[in-house]
Amino acid sequence: MKIDTAKIPQEIKDVSAKLIAGGFEAYIVGGCVRDLVIGRTPKDWDLTTNATPEQIIPLFDKTFYENTFGTVGVVISDETTVEVTPYRLESAYSDNRHPDKVTFSDKLEDDLKRRDFTINALAADVIKGEVVDNFEGLKDVASKTIRAVGNPDKRFTEDALRLIRAIRFSAELGFTIEHETQNSIIKHSDYIRNISIERIRDEVTKIIASDNPMMGFVFLEKLGLLKHFLPEISTAVGVTQNQAHSFDVFEHLLRSLQCAADKKYPFYVRVAALLHDVGKPKTKRLVSSGKDCTFYGHEVVGARMAAEILKRMKFTNENTKLVVSLVRWHMFFSDTEQISLSAVRRIIRNVGPDHIWDLVNLRICDRIGTGRPKEDPYRLRKYMSMIEEILREPVSVSKLKIGGNELMKLADLKPGPKIGFILNILLEEVIDDQEKNTEENLKNRALELNELSLEELKLMNARALQAKENAESLEIQELRDKHRVN
Repeated sequence: MKIDTAKIPQEIKDVSAKLIAGGFEAYIVGGCVRDLVIGRTPKDWDLTTNATPEQIIPLFDKTFYENTFGTVGVVISDETTVEVTPYRLESAYSDNRHPDKVTFSDKLEDDLKRRDFTINALAADVIKGEVVDNFEGLKDVASKTIRAVGNPDKRFTEDALRLIRAIRFSAELGFTIEHETQNSIIKHSDYIRNISIERIRDEVTKIIASDNPMMGFVFLEKLGLLKHFLPEISTAVGVTQNQAHSFDVFEHLLRSLQCAADKKYPFYVRVAALLHDVGKPKTKRLVSSGKDCTFYGHEVVGARMAAEILKRMKFTNENTKLVVSLVRWHMFFSDTEQISLSAVRRIIRNVGPDHIWDLVNLRICDRIGTGRPKEDPYRLRKYMSMIEEILREPVSVSKLKIGGNELMKLADLKPGPKIGFILNILLEEVIDDQEKNTEENLKNRALELNELSLEELKLMNARALQAKENAESLEIQELRDKHRVN
């Protein structure tokens, strides 16, 4: 099989050409080859060669070499660096994280056989595009299978992060993990405790950001990994809910997360969807009949737990703050027959106007996660309309290009009703014709109005207030029509 070399960046081709001109081999290897075979655009490019670092460095004008794995950075420009790594053989991994010793090899096969999964043990000639496949990786790509290279027990004891990486690739690519590889993950799941929380977080982040995060978390639980770094989610398995829910808390959280992924919501909304009911196992109480249950205060407990989880996993302060806020307020009361605009204003104040729609989107995910087919019932649409009514730019004198202070200086006026009358009259004229809203026009018109008596201005002001009310009513009706509510 050949890949389309036209998709390989020019700098990768140029570095490869210099290696080949120097008498060495050059191949792209790993995930970039897999992605080209699948038809995806690679995010990273890995270049490998039979040259040692000492042989690579003289071939290029500017390089740097400061690691124990043999990778040489070839500097193309201030923004672009191509990393070149020699073929490698690795010794035992006594800490389940790093090889005790790295040895360079002159055989491509040696480098491929140390890789994690067959779909990543592919190499391709940069010039000819021919794919090197020693472990049936192309077959597994075609069958959408995640399979360890060689003995899975050996692969997972070498680097225990591969236990999660298998699931991450499954979630990202929509592939199935092969049976023997699954069994080996279960067998070695405790080894994940040897991995730093930062490396685990990075893999979990990619699962959450994938197209299939629900499948990823199902596998994390099924294969015995989730309890080691997210026990709060794992303990939600089997926690039944009240009659409004079709699923236990665990499945509800995953379905909510999947909804956020399907809708391409931002990462922090996805995390909030995963954690929004994390407080339910701690707050579950059976009612007197024993046939139903309550979870009073689960959003408060859940917000506190979310903060602890995200701190433990070393997420950014920004993401943590946003997620905790969304979890805390996700139970906002949305019965528009009883709720007032002032109550909606309080919710907007709680999460901030920049994130009120994130909260609404979380509510949509919550609804879908319960098994309810309708994500935007009338009550939620009405609530969304109320939000827009509050957030809209008001029809007010603040729209004018001239303010009260300027008006007082312009006409040598003192504070009093005359200023308000003039501003309201100016606003009426601007509502009718937006082109009149210029500083020059308003100043000239204000001087004209200042010549009128207070009684004349009062009458004109009454008409202005009615015009403002009519404009506001029209704007609100447009918003309600938009959301299909009365």
